[in-house]
Amino acid sequence: MLIKNLLLIFAGVAGGFSIAGGVFAFIVMIGVLPRLAGRTHTGWAYWGYEGAVIIGGIIGNILSIFSVSVPIGYVGLIIFGIFAGMYVGCFSMALAEVLNVMPIFSRRIRLRQGMAVIIASLAIGKGIGTWYQLCFPIWQSFK
Repeated sequence: MLIKNLLLIFAGVAGGFSIAGGVFAFIVMIGVLPRLAGRTHTGWAYWGYEGAVIIGGIIGNILSIFSVSVPIGYVGLIIFGIFAGMYVGCFSMALAEVLNVMPIFSRRIRLRQGMAVIIASLAIGKGIGTWYQLCFPIWQSFK
């Protein structure tokens, strides 16, 4: 029984390392962090960005895997939501920019004006969707 548990632990840790390595390699490959540092003119903080992504990934995995409850209250939840939203927004917009989604999309539909409205609509829609998911979790609909 001990050997079986040790092998399961080893397989889980090895799988976690390979998945995390793939995610971080993807982030580095598409150039999210350098683009974020370039857009915000904070190239001096590049190593801090990398460290924050790595530490955030580790802490998020630990909290998720071990179902750790962190009593941060409503204020802490609001602050966490703001920072998580900023991360997701920066990541998705950097990914869209790297893949040239917006320029290709605007050329295909022959859009001349209104790109700012489209981007704002995407951000507002993401925010409303996240709020809805937070207030009405999907697992409640299966009771």
